Amino acid sequence: MTKTAIVTGASSGIGAATARRLAAEGFFVVMGARRFERVQELADEIEGRALRVDVTDARSVEDFAASVDTAAVLVNNAGLASGLEDVADMSEYRLRIMWETNVAGLIRVTKAFLPKLEDSGAGHIVNIGSIAGFETYQGGGGYAASKHAVRAVTLTLRQELVGKPIRITHISPGHVESEFALVRFDGDEASAGRVYEGFTPLAPDDVADAIAWSVTRPPNVNIDEVVLRARAQATATLIARDGD
Repeated sequence: MTKTAIVTGASSGIGAATARRLAAEGFFVVMGARRFERVQELADEIEGRALRVDVTDARSVEDFAASVDTAAVLVNNAGLASGLEDVADMSEYRLRIMWETNVAGLIRVTKAFLPKLEDSGAGHIVNIGSIAGFETYQGGGGYAASKHAVRAVTLTLRQELVGKPIRITHISPGHVESEFALVRFDGDEASAGRVYEGFTPLAPDDVADAIAWSVTRPPNVNIDEVVLRARAQATATLIARDGD
């Protein structure tokens, strides 16, 4: 029987790459995102299903989960960074959108799908964090705080779900070349481009590969955490640019 995988934030980047990779692994993939037209195109490509969802809206998440009968894998990928201001200068909007999307949204979606994941008899939750979940850097106070929280929620769930037929994995990528930086800098292509200058960052497919590997291990094996970064990146800010 074909297993169903749910991927949030699937309209681009890691989410879209993950949807394609899981489909290639034999999953029926249900993709959720605010940008419905994009996920519909992807659904047509991989013979999956597209649904509109805004993880910051509780009713939207409830409707999203109610539209899906079964779920064996949930990839909580929806997330963003907004701005690069010091804490003293951070706007209320930026603080709230990061927290509501990255933390509260992840919890809403997880709660909504937990019964289906348990009913599958072999459920798996994959939370997409960041190296900012265990590192900090100037200007990253809001984003790093949210990703530290994602890691805390994941580790807590690992304890709360032990003994149940649900695995849980935390994936922490470094710089991934995608629309992430463009969103962080409010569409400023020059600022976004500078993030990836002078070295070869990860690609969305690299992260999708780690996700697919984690969810296709034998059912008694739980991959707790995966940290991956470009060879040229040692920390969030220490990068050998113009090198490799």
